[in-house]
Amino acid sequence: MAAVLLTLVTASVNATPVDTYQFKSVDNQKRALDLAHSLRCPQCQNQNLIDSNSPVAQDLRLEVYEMVDAGKNDAEVIEFMTSRYGDFVLYKPRMEPKTLVLWLGPLGLLLIALAIGFVFIRKQRIAAADEVEISAEEQNELDKLLKRDGK
Repeated sequence: MAAVLLTLVTASVNATPVDTYQFKSVDNQKRALDLAHSLRCPQCQNQNLIDSNSPVAQDLRLEVYEMVDAGKNDAEVIEFMTSRYGDFVLYKPRMEPKTLVLWLGPLGLLLIALAIGFVFIRKQRIAAADEVEISAEEQNELDKLLKRDGK
C-alpha cells in the first residue's frame, strides 16, 4: 500500500502543465506546445517556456495554452507576448530596422575578416616577391663562398 501511495505522489510531483491542462483538441495542444517551444522564458533567458521550471514560465505556458484554446491564432499569441515582454521572448527575432544588426552583423563581421585576410596575404606575397638588391661586391663574395663550398 505504501509503495502505491509513494508512486502516486512521485507521479504527481513530476507532472508538467501539459499533463494537467486539458486542451479542447489535440490540434490545440500541438499548436500550443509548438508556440511555447518558440518563446523564450523572460526569467531564465536561455530556455523556452516548455523547458523552464520558473514560476514565470509556468504562468506564461498556461497563458499560451489558454489563448490557443480560446481560438487565438499564433500571430495574436506572439503579439501578446512581445507587447508584454518585448522581442526578447522570440528566439528568432523579426526582421525589422532595429534588429538588422542581429541579422546582418555576422555577415558583416565575416566580410571584414575576409578583407583583412586578403590584405594580409597580399602583403605577404608582395614582400616575398620583392628581390633583395645586393651590391657587386657582395655578389663577388657570395660567388667565392659558393665556389669554395662546391669543391
